[in-house]
Amino acid sequence: MRKGMVMTMNDYWNVSGRIFDIQRYSIHDGIGIRTIVFLKGCALRCKWCCNPESQEYAIQTMLVNGKPKTIGRDVTVAEVMDVVRRDMPYYGRSGGGLTLSGGESLLQPEFAAALLQAAKDIGINTAIESMGYAEFSVIREILPYLDTYLMDIKHMNAAKHKEYTGKENTKMLENAKRIAESGLCELIIRVPVIPGFNDTEEEIAAIAAYAESLPRVEQIHLLPYHKYGEGKYEGLGRPYPMGDAPMLPEGRMEKLKAAVEKKTALYCQIGG
Repeated sequence: MRKGMVMTMNDYWNVSGRIFDIQRYSIHDGIGIRTIVFLKGCALRCKWCCNPESQEYAIQTMLVNGKPKTIGRDVTVAEVMDVVRRDMPYYGRSGGGLTLSGGESLLQPEFAAALLQAAKDIGINTAIESMGYAEFSVIREILPYLDTYLMDIKHMNAAKHKEYTGKENTKMLENAKRIAESGLCELIIRVPVIPGFNDTEEEIAAIAAYAESLPRVEQIHLLPYHKYGEGKYEGLGRPYPMGDAPMLPEGRMEKLKAAVEKKTALYCQIGG
């Protein structure tokens, strides 16, 4: 897609991309009942990633319940929208819609933009769950078709961010600012709370203070660490990077939420 070019239905219907899952009837990653399309490929390598099968763009084989399963398939926008449109009655009742996730959807920019435009053209609410790791010129292309940007901000310290994710955070923080300043969509900041990485009141409060400094940002969501993806690493023949890291102590999330509410006027919730 050329910069600034609006695709017609005939243009975008045949745009293709690579996904690894479509999850229907979700009540996470946006308001209402959502259909979540998971795009393959990610620039980061977060130690706690619960979707390690998303990291490589290549199609892979993963053992699932002891049996090999192909992870990743190439699809067109038309094929994805055939699934999404089946759930339109649920969107109308709940305010839900389509959410793009990953991986990092912005690594397939033409496909992501085409999916979002296809949804908007038939009146479906749209959201993207993203780390914002892309040039802003890429993000600018999707903003006109986006209702909600669910953006991860994991840490304010660039060195610690790089230690745990493989990339420093300057680009993400700058993109959050530019998305907020655009006023084109709702921006909600989300923070995966990870033991040993960012689970102190000071670290979470610093992220919240930055979020509050962004124009029109009103919400921050704290996402508690879990080990749901640990078995996927085994299925891919990879060690789990978090090893035997302990779970968050009981009551820690509530204390972090209180720290946000003490520091800022943001609406803060646990879970996304």
